[in-house]
Amino acid sequence: MKIFNKWDSNVAVIDMGLKEYITLTGLLVPRSAGLNAKSRFHKGKTHIVERLVNKLMVPGHKGKTHRISSGHMCGKKTLTYKIVENAFDLIEKKTKQNPIGVFIKALENAAPREEITTIEYGGARYPQAVECSPLRRVDIALSMITQGAYHSSFRKKKSIETALAEEIINASNIDQKSSAISKKLELERQADASR
Repeated sequence: MKIFNKWDSNVAVIDMGLKEYITLTGLLVPRSAGLNAKSRFHKGKTHIVERLVNKLMVPGHKGKTHRISSGHMCGKKTLTYKIVENAFDLIEKKTKQNPIGVFIKALENAAPREEITTIEYGGARYPQAVECSPLRRVDIALSMITQGAYHSSFRKKKSIETALAEEIINASNIDQKSSAISKKLELERQADASR
């Protein structure tokens, strides 16, 4: 079965740490209706395209503009499915490849391996580098990709479909124009400094 009746989801996940947490089962419309919501750690069993759609509906905010919502952040899931489908169409036109494969490669490239936590010892706080769990790596990569797309299209003439397609393509090519790749490199640089 093909996703959106267009693209084959038989894509190989190269990163062995993320292989178990990126689900690519054959579905026509990746929608589980919260089937795995109550079970702990079961969101890894939700289809990865559905997780992208869910993350795109609530990408998060930065600064004082969080009160202003955008059209795709309204809770209309069918609208967000159309955004993802149009973005995948643009990816296929630009790269001439399967957009699911390009998206998986972007996730693997944008997933940080280390991050920083704060340890309090004797009233003083120290940053400490820690390794990311695989499920958290996927979550962080998804949120950085969607936030990058949202910030490059918010209050600009660029549509969210174009911004999402460009962000995924740049992240799959490990390009510095991708905000997910630049944030990942900055996070790993900080973790390396606080080791």
